[in-house]
Amino acid sequence: MARLVRAEATGPIRIDPQEKPVFICACGLTGNPPFCDGSHKHCRDEQPGTLYRYDPESKQVIESRPDAGSSA
Repeated sequence: MARLVRAEATGPIRIDPQEKPVFICACGLTGNPPFCDGSHKHCRDEQPGTLYRYDPESKQVIESRPDAGSSA
């Protein structure tokens, strides 16, 4: 069964385990899970109180609508 997942982060999570930091995707748009590939740049113009659906290939918004479950 497919499901929609609400991801509110618009940037990666930085982890500093060793000499070089690792960035884990928190926006859900990466093409290289679980690692960040910079796809969060497509989230920059998101507005509070709005749900967005992205095309998995182009990472472009294909649907946006008011978030009925939002407190914004």
